[in-house]
Amino acid sequence: MKNNQEYMDTADQCLLHTYNRYPIILEKGEGVYLYDTQKKQYLDFASGIGVQALGYGNRELNDAVKEQVDRLMHTSNLFYNLPVTRAADRAVKAAGMERVFFTNSGTEAIEGAIKAAKKFAYTRDGHTNHTIIAMENSFHGRSMGALSVTGNSHYQEAFAPLLPGVRFAVFNDLDSVKAQIDETTCAILLETVQGEGGIYPAEPGFLQGVKELCRAHDMLLILDEIQCGMGRCGQMFAWQHYGVKPDIMACAKAIGGGVPVGAFFLTEDVAKQSLAPGDHGSTYGGNPLVGAAVDKVFEIFERDQICEHAKKMGLYLEKTLEALVQEFDCVKGRRGLGLMQGLIMDIPVGDVVKAAQEQGLLVITAGKDVVRMLPPLIIERSHVDEMAVKLKAAIKSCM
Repeated sequence: MKNNQEYMDTADQCLLHTYNRYPIILEKGEGVYLYDTQKKQYLDFASGIGVQALGYGNRELNDAVKEQVDRLMHTSNLFYNLPVTRAADRAVKAAGMERVFFTNSGTEAIEGAIKAAKKFAYTRDGHTNHTIIAMENSFHGRSMGALSVTGNSHYQEAFAPLLPGVRFAVFNDLDSVKAQIDETTCAILLETVQGEGGIYPAEPGFLQGVKELCRAHDMLLILDEIQCGMGRCGQMFAWQHYGVKPDIMACAKAIGGGVPVGAFFLTEDVAKQSLAPGDHGSTYGGNPLVGAAVDKVFEIFERDQICEHAKKMGLYLEKTLEALVQEFDCVKGRRGLGLMQGLIMDIPVGDVVKAAQEQGLLVITAGKDVVRMLPPLIIERSHVDEMAVKLKAAIKSCM
């Protein structure tokens, strides 16, 4: 049997080096805790980058997936299947939208959203000379289309030329958005809460203003809720805090409770005038296996009032983090919404993350100076208190 170092060496030799992994081999999870192969316990305030909303080992979800594995995993979209039909029905009702297309990832959800917006404009205008306004400091994925609307040159520079017709405005600056609009603009795309860029929630006036611009100029509003959606911010989708409904919405991460699945949602009007048979597809998207997972996730969310719990725990987490801002001079502030929170620091956040791991706490970074927290939505006050103790020790060790 190989030891831990041998396993990590094998992984480094075989896997494409696109991630700098921490020297931890995680083996199992239970509730809000993860355990490595050395049996060390970690309080998880990262949840697989916002995926494990229901924590680990949820028996009901696990049983639903296991039962579907034994029944039927794949058929292709040439046929109907029951699990994804049930999942779609729950999903569109929860989103308050009318149509959904299931993908394999958030990146693919963004790709579909871009295509839907462009086809909608083409159907309306009869030409393809359309542009999209995206935001600086944004992150939407790493495929060529999603990368094209990601407002960070660091991710883009090696892969030019990218998708043409993308313009960038400043997040939370409505005048900068207005300055990018012309007769070719067909859509505005933004994260309701910027995640990778540093945990920046949209200001209410900005999001409402963008929606008004879309109405005034016959443009579509596309919201990326891949990280901030599915209860993360205390509502099923973060835009519901603002009362600003998108025309197209991308979702992923927590929607499958750990099973890899994404989705993009459309209003009926956009759906009727955009993607038709042959315009878009996916071999695996919406297969029975992920359908069973999504169906069960939405059932649990509704029955157990997960969003309401996340809202309550988010307020307690905010209060706890604000106390850390007051206690440590190196902690400069807090940003976030619900259980999507960030602490701004003037000490190296990478060092803080590693020190937290030594304390048995998993957190991640966002941008250059933010420690990001995306805990499972099932956390309790005791877990927030435990996080604070461990994070304090980590911060002190880095000062």
